Amino acid sequence: MSYVLPRQVVPVRFPRRVLIQLTVRVASIIQRRDSARLRELLTTIACRARPAAYEETNAIKEQVLTASPECRGNDACLTRSITIALLCRLRGRWPSWCVGVSLTPPFTAHAWVEAEDRVVEDILLVGDYRTFYKVEAGRSSRSAARP
Repeated sequence: MSYVLPRQVVPVRFPRRVLIQLTVRVASIIQRRDSARLRELLTTIACRARPAAYEETNAIKEQVLTASPECRGNDACLTRSITIALLCRLRGRWPSWCVGVSLTPPFTAHAWVEAEDRVVEDILLVGDYRTFYKVEAGRSSRSAARP
């Protein structure tokens, strides 16, 4: 297994580490929902949030990777992306949370976050993926449910 490591290890104080670990647990629980229910739940959480800034989202990603070993695996993209989105939401912001599939075999799924229409430093080349769906800030559940 390869790991997604922080670009720079950032100091994360104990209270913030605890918050990150709790958020990882919440993300691990809610990711067990089927994709439609997960999307609906995250859309509800994102409702009325302001779009997250790239730098803020990237800083949260670095904190998550520093404080949570279970978010470092390549196969931890779903937990990692949901955790980052939820931590942004605690600040009243929401990055675009994306799920996609690879364009070439072997077909794989991947989850990532975007802010200011840019992928927040992801190890995989997201250009090699087709976005299957995206949960953006401030959208109501009704508008996101429409194709």
